[in-house]
Formats: sequence, structure tokens, C-alpha cells
Amino acid sequence: MSVFRFEKDSAPTEGQRERYMIGEIDEKHFGPGGKIVLIEYPEAVYLRDELEHTGVLYTGSKDKHKALEEVTRLMVRHDHERHTSTETA
Repeated sequence: MSVFRFEKDSAPTEGQRERYMIGEIDEKHFGPGGKIVLIEYPEAVYLRDELEHTGVLYTGSKDKHKALEEVTRLMVRHDHERHTSTETA
């Protein structure tokens, strides 16, 4: 269906929350300090990266799998950044 990206401190609109972010949820935490948060709804998945203060709302069953791919990409990137910053310190 759709993918909505939110930069910095923006978030899904009230209309998006009312339409997609309803029903039972399954919340999972990944990455350093559990700062990558994946919230699964029946009709959508919301991915929040608390390290970069960004979010992505994936709507529709066909796009939900993209969220897990993005989690993997974020974990690799943050792990690389963490190792790079400790090497230069």
C-alpha cells in the first residue's frame, strides 16, 4: 500500500493513526539499548529509530515485510557507527 517516512520529531498524523495504527499490537525492540522499536498492528507496521529520531509507517500486508528489512539495515548501520566512534575515541 504505502510507506510514510517521518524525519526528526515528526510522527504519523492523527488520520494515519486512526486508519492504520489500531487494534492489538506486538512491540519489539532491537539494536543498541533497544532503541529501534518495531510496532506491528493488524494493518500496518511502525518502525521508530530512537537513536536518529526518525520513523517509518508501513501500511498494508505487502509492505509489512519491508519493516524487518529496514530493522536489519538500521542495526548494521548503528553497529558500524558504534564501532567507528569507539575506534576514533
